[in-house]
Amino acid sequence: MKFPLISLAFICFVSNFSFAQSFSDFPKEYKVLKVKPSDTDAKITEANSPHLVAYNPKSKQGKLFFFMPGTGGIALRGPKKLFATAVSQGYHVINISYINRPAVAQICRGENLANNTKCTSEFRTKRIYGDNDFSLIDDKPHDAIVSRLTKLLIYLSKNDKEGNWDAYLEDGKPKWSEIAVSGQSQGGGMAAFIAQEHLVARVIDFSGGWDYAAKNEIAKWYFNKSVTPTNLWYGTFHVTEPKAKTIKETYDALGIPENHIYPFNLAVPEGKKGHSNGVRNIGYKAQWIELLGKGN
Repeated sequence: MKFPLISLAFICFVSNFSFAQSFSDFPKEYKVLKVKPSDTDAKITEANSPHLVAYNPKSKQGKLFFFMPGTGGIALRGPKKLFATAVSQGYHVINISYINRPAVAQICRGENLANNTKCTSEFRTKRIYGDNDFSLIDDKPHDAIVSRLTKLLIYLSKNDKEGNWDAYLEDGKPKWSEIAVSGQSQGGGMAAFIAQEHLVARVIDFSGGWDYAAKNEIAKWYFNKSVTPTNLWYGTFHVTEPKAKTIKETYDALGIPENHIYPFNLAVPEGKKGHSNGVRNIGYKAQWIELLGKGN
């Protein structure tokens, strides 16, 4: 017996013990899907681990919470308690699978940065849009974050009618006004970069990187005028992060209101890092709800 691809993926989640255990953070009424990037675009071969998709079919449809993991992040291993909270707030959720290695900070440093003070903005443009000639990473246009999101939304609109994914598309492109962009570390920086150039529903930057133009000088792109108004910007960091001071400096440059900046300070479990604690620690659920607002 044959099943539609997405239905089969859903069955895999509930029938395979390791997946069922991994996704126990989602209430049973939520629909949780995995979709391989190559199923949405046959040209994709790199970073082909599945995207994670979740929503509550019984809720009034709200906006899309679009999340980008940090360096080395795998979509299926993303912060599911945060995502479950987003769904409970009325959002559809996508945790995108994209090329996230090497990181900005691994490329735009030393001689590369000395030779090009715009290295970080050109890097992010390449990884997000894939439409410039930045040669220090080998990402292809079809690998770009926005291309992957677009192909996924088109795929879901055809294969998961219950999700009404057309609501997040306009003329075959992401309808940014219906999308809250977010991410952690490298992904948080990508969210900020997108929100500067597109009017998004909201931007939530979790410890979103520390791009430089030169030694001890944050990148110029942080000071660019944003299309998304500052009242829709939110940023977090953990006070124990080695780069906490720099992250706060970037938030100030981005114009994020002081009362929209969350310096998290709960104890970090032994062996874990403050840098990722903000998206993992359920102790921040009340703050997550404030950051998310009502999706619907």
